[in-house]
Amino acid sequence: MAEDVRVPEGWKKASLGEIADINMGQSPPSNVINEIGIGTPFLQGNAEFTNKYPAPRKWVIKPSKLSKKGDILISVRAPVGEVNKADRVYCIGRGLAAISFKSVDEEFGWFGLIYWKHLLEDLSQGSTFEAISKDDLRNLLLLVPTSLQEQRKIAEILSTVDSAIEKTDRIIEKYKRIKQGLMQELLTRGIDENGQIRSEETHRFRDSPLGRIPEEWEVVELGEVFDFYAGGDIDKLNFSPDKTNIFKYPIFSNTLENKGLYGYSDTYTYPENSITITARGALGVAIPRFEKFNAIIRLLVLVPKYEVDVRFISEYINGFVKFYVEETGIPQLTVPKASRHLIPLPPLPEQQRIASILSQIDKAIEKEQAYKEKLERIKRGLMEDLLTGKVRVNHLIEEVGQNGN
Repeated sequence: MAEDVRVPEGWKKASLGEIADINMGQSPPSNVINEIGIGTPFLQGNAEFTNKYPAPRKWVIKPSKLSKKGDILISVRAPVGEVNKADRVYCIGRGLAAISFKSVDEEFGWFGLIYWKHLLEDLSQGSTFEAISKDDLRNLLLLVPTSLQEQRKIAEILSTVDSAIEKTDRIIEKYKRIKQGLMQELLTRGIDENGQIRSEETHRFRDSPLGRIPEEWEVVELGEVFDFYAGGDIDKLNFSPDKTNIFKYPIFSNTLENKGLYGYSDTYTYPENSITITARGALGVAIPRFEKFNAIIRLLVLVPKYEVDVRFISEYINGFVKFYVEETGIPQLTVPKASRHLIPLPPLPEQQRIASILSQIDKAIEKEQAYKEKLERIKRGLMEDLLTGKVRVNHLIEEVGQNGN
């Protein structure tokens, strides 16, 4: 707990029960709950939480326990310690508690609960069902500056970083919407040699098994264009978690984090400019691979039989192909089923033009995501420094006072 942490000068250890009112949730009867927006929005637990404010899915005609606008909502059942802000009055179920700070700046308290979340997680471990009680919340010890000005300055600094993260999120979402719209146009109508998106008013189209397509395009089965392989056993590869001069060939798995990178080997199985498709878990996600690599189980590998743009085909698969899935036990994607799916195939130069446009947007998204990750690292470091008093902000408060602001 926070009792093990050194208390900076001008700070104190305070239990959550001393500095806040705690209102534990209670679920209403099922016969007063609806999904059509009548009554008070109802939160059952952290399932309705987003980055900052909840997104209710149900409403209650006769609410029982209510949170106030401005309360901090905290999950008290697995997973414990997740927080959101109440942007209005909510009916809260027994998986939540509402925290209303009374002697601490609300924004400081918000960041404090985020930072000290691990203490609540520690309390919930070891039980059959992860949960914490009102007493657990009441006895949670936090480090708090005695000066309200210092609390507010810390909250202001952290809120500034949060605002930058939220702005970056909006930019990323904007790029994603742009890409989605372009995919709908480019992957069904194409782009001619003059850089113009085709339309039936200006170009010739024809009927196909995939609907109306430009006259220049073919429709083929994936198996006509690619040789299909199933990923192998990791135990048959010499493995290193990191890249070295010897272990330089990536090993990919079916996870989507870090594009499925699992580790490295000293040999490779598949050539560059291939495609991998996830065969279990998040089924049917295609990723182009531009270097020699290995693939392990639950991943399909598509190696081109002739020159195609694997970026174009990956984008089409992700945007339009709905794979048939084997459901004998665990749902999975198999080679015979996957290889029979139809895709459009424009002439190679057009594939490359389309892929180039979409890749530019991908690069913009990746740049913003890298910036967001940097901001999140900065935020974690600032929280570690500011919410424990390792770095003080008193000089910033003094400067404001001297400037008369």
